[in-house]
Amino acid sequence: MRLPKTKRGALLAVGGSVVVVAVVGFLLIYFVLFPTSSPKPLSLSSSAGATPVTSGTSVAGRWTIATGSVAGYRVREKLGFLPAESDAVGRTSAITGTATFAQSGQVVTARAAAFTVDVLKLKSNEAMRDAHIQTIGIQSATYPTATFVLSSPMTLPASALSGGVVHTAVTGVFKIHGTSRHETVPLEMRLSNSEIQAVGSLTFPWSAFNMTAPSVGGFVSVTNRATMEFDLRLRRA
Repeated sequence: MRLPKTKRGALLAVGGSVVVVAVVGFLLIYFVLFPTSSPKPLSLSSSAGATPVTSGTSVAGRWTIATGSVAGYRVREKLGFLPAESDAVGRTSAITGTATFAQSGQVVTARAAAFTVDVLKLKSNEAMRDAHIQTIGIQSATYPTATFVLSSPMTLPASALSGGVVHTAVTGVFKIHGTSRHETVPLEMRLSNSEIQAVGSLTFPWSAFNMTAPSVGGFVSVTNRATMEFDLRLRRA
């Protein structure tokens, strides 16, 4: 191995080695703390199958959040000058709320709905990330809940009673980070005698809800858009 012939050369060599070790160390920490795999987007349960609403049975009435419901965020992370490797995903089942449905013949209409998510209980695959979002980004320590209130009735097609997948959209007021916005969100729904499932997501720039995209020490940052996703399971109240 050739040794540097001057003091300046030796200093440069040492400095270069320190930089290399620092970069390698950071990359190692990053890929340990932020692995490249992430949960898939939420979707309708495949195990339920198409179970038609029994003839003579009405879905009219009040339904409430049930076990299996989940809501959370999905953001694309970036490591310094490298492209993003994976989505950062945090979710919680700490959801409350109800929906009221009316039925006239084969037509089902959601008349009212209101849901609250405890975002302070959002959990990802890394405790460090969970701690950071309490004070940056969504700032859950300051804004511990996110809410949705239906603002106009949502009428489902007659095929909804067949137990198959229904594609529709819901319009209401989302309140995230203390900021309220009217939004329309595409939904996939499935109805049965015992359960109504609704899955959807809303992608928005952080600024839409007066948030700033998180950045940790300038090394780990996220893109300028975030996605809120949910899978709501409702049972008769």
